[in-house]
Amino acid sequence: MKKIKAYFQDVHHELVNKTSWPTWSELQNSAIIVMVASVIIAAVVYVMDYSFDHVLQWVYQQLY
Repeated sequence: MKKIKAYFQDVHHELVNKTSWPTWSELQNSAIIVMVASVIIAAVVYVMDYSFDHVLQWVYQQLY
């Protein structure tokens, strides 16, 4: 039981004293960057899917 208590005390000490937490503005900037990157990646995947769909439809029409 002492080991478990010591473990949680060490975890608490590390989170409170050794971890550097971002400021609110840094957190907002990071969130905006992640959202913009997600939208860009989603758009790229959509364009690729749309393109491949049309290319494959054209290929299948040529074959049959």
